[in-house]
Amino acid sequence: MGLLKYAILGAAVAFGINQLTKKREDGSSLLDDLTERSPEFMDKAKDYAAQAVDHLSNKLQERLS
Repeated sequence: MGLLKYAILGAAVAFGINQLTKKREDGSSLLDDLTERSPEFMDKAKDYAAQAVDHLSNKLQERLS
């Protein structure tokens, strides 16, 4: 049973990698798009983290007061 589980998991990972690296008509892939837009995603993640920290610190301030 364990071997079957790992075989299915391996096939799913291989399929996912294949889909990420499959070239489209214009010669680019989904992985290319993700690597080009990664700075934009990092900026959004930093903004979200800063908002979450601010929100949490405000809630803690309210509880301590």
